[in-house]
Amino acid sequence: MCGIAGVYAYHYAANPIRRSELAAMSEHMASRGPDGSGIWLDSMDRIGVVHRRLAVIDLSDRAAQPMSSSDGRYVIVFNGEIYNYRQLRDAMGRAGAQFRTHSDTEVLLYLYAMRGAGMVEALRGMFAFAIYDTFEKTIFLARDPFGIKPLYYSDDGWIFRFASQVKTLLAGGAISRDQEPAGHVGFYLFGSVPEPYTCYRAIRTLPAGSTLLVDCAGAQPARRYYSVAAVYGSAVDKDRCDGDIGGHLREGVLDSVRHHLVSDVGVGAFLSAGLDSGALVGLMRDAGARDIQTVTVGFAEFADTAQDETPLAAHVARLYGTRHTTRIVTQTEFEADLPHIFTSMDQPSIDGVNVWFAAKAARELGLKVVLSGLGGDELLGGYPSFRDVPRWASMLWLPSRVPLLGAATRGLADVIASRLRLHPKLSGLIQYGGSYAGAYLLKRGLYLPSELDHVLDREIVREGLRRLSPLALIGAQLGEGLQGSFARVASLESGLYLRNQLLRDADWASMAHSVEVRTPLVDSTLLSHLAAIDRRAHSSKALLARAPSLPLPETLLCRAKTGFVTPVAAWMASRAGKAPTDRRAMPSRLSARAWSRTVHAQFPFNA
Repeated sequence: MCGIAGVYAYHYAANPIRRSELAAMSEHMASRGPDGSGIWLDSMDRIGVVHRRLAVIDLSDRAAQPMSSSDGRYVIVFNGEIYNYRQLRDAMGRAGAQFRTHSDTEVLLYLYAMRGAGMVEALRGMFAFAIYDTFEKTIFLARDPFGIKPLYYSDDGWIFRFASQVKTLLAGGAISRDQEPAGHVGFYLFGSVPEPYTCYRAIRTLPAGSTLLVDCAGAQPARRYYSVAAVYGSAVDKDRCDGDIGGHLREGVLDSVRHHLVSDVGVGAFLSAGLDSGALVGLMRDAGARDIQTVTVGFAEFADTAQDETPLAAHVARLYGTRHTTRIVTQTEFEADLPHIFTSMDQPSIDGVNVWFAAKAARELGLKVVLSGLGGDELLGGYPSFRDVPRWASMLWLPSRVPLLGAATRGLADVIASRLRLHPKLSGLIQYGGSYAGAYLLKRGLYLPSELDHVLDREIVREGLRRLSPLALIGAQLGEGLQGSFARVASLESGLYLRNQLLRDADWASMAHSVEVRTPLVDSTLLSHLAAIDRRAHSSKALLARAPSLPLPETLLCRAKTGFVTPVAAWMASRAGKAPTDRRAMPSRLSARAWSRTVHAQFPFNA
């Protein structure tokens, strides 16, 4: 895991690039790569790339980056891990390739030389990389299928820039800070900024599962090579797996865990009281991992309540014989860390604090790499949205199509919701609930578009909604002709909530502590393996709990799902001098809304 950045003056009349800009970008990414840094410039100062290294595979100096191919034609900077690099290396070795290192980085160089842009189809892992071809004068950029690793870019018509972080691009001092209304609106609608937008007009995200080529004419349109919806769509035509579902699931997840354990340093695990992380720890043991270090974050406010995950997590740790650490976070520590949290937060988000403290604890224990159960709910249908979104879309399909009915009932619904202290989004049920995109907005949205005038400038709202087009953005995740309620909701959750919030938060919050988070349940090979299973008669989450050879205890199966809850809303209210809240109560959806407003107030978009 690392940080990458680069500047390419592709236009013939563009000024030469400045080494000081590259140095500033590298310095900004220091926490992403404390084990080394490197810079490469061509002889004409037309292109330069920088790299910050967190050494995980091939710890020798030979594997340092930027790395050039043996013939000098290609130069690469790479962030991530390629879990099948050994298989690829062996195959290319049999074809005559001679490697100088044991790194996955060098495998990418040879693979690009042999297959060009099509190389991404062979990769299993999380990655964002850029390869410069010194002969063709082109840069090839690629991002992994799910978007686990971030990659941002800017093209002003003269110079192309890219980096692992938005703030890294800004640190170079050459990019406009003009605000992107779609970023403002997207944050208030979803609690995170949806790709391809950022907070800045000049900066875009390379979409997940996409590649981009930059030549002397600038950046060409991004090419999508992977989508979750396409995997589910193609699975419809396959023979449905309706035999030993449990064995099929165990086979796929165990294979993913084995691949995610590939490392030249120790691999630990985040452990909560949830099924996903517990099952992964059990499968790590089945995959041959020994002396596993597990980490659980707890809060004094939750002691002896249903929100306290530490006792059950400790029970799972004892079951699998791990070296376990429970890290208690206090309000005092939270307040001390808050300025650093907002500085490290690359784009505004209402989440990520939990990963911040978990990664901090992991680093205190000397861990560089940890496995996380992120993605299990999207893969196995663990969210209420898998039930609610299809139900709303079916029930409200006809009313939503009555002209003006939604707008006519919105005012009355607002009054009823206010008087009965119901959720404000009740007013949007008829207007939005009759389609999967609209129902998803109702389920996941923090605000409805009609509410934004109360929290944002009206001109920003108008322009932001026009540029963002929320329902079209949500609907784009469904692809063409996607069938089945599970596949539709899984595609929405994977392409929006998982990608734009959970994975992005995991990246910035962990890399701020120089910790690499790996997600075995977010894996393209695993998704293909499980996409066709018959979910109508089986609880996939229960099957996951039983996947380890030593299954998880029934107490975890019977535990009500709470998610990873933190007392942050109460802490923020206390910090703002507001009336204290019941810190033992689970934060409600309304408190999440209040938290989002607090985050926005303390994380200005021009930060």
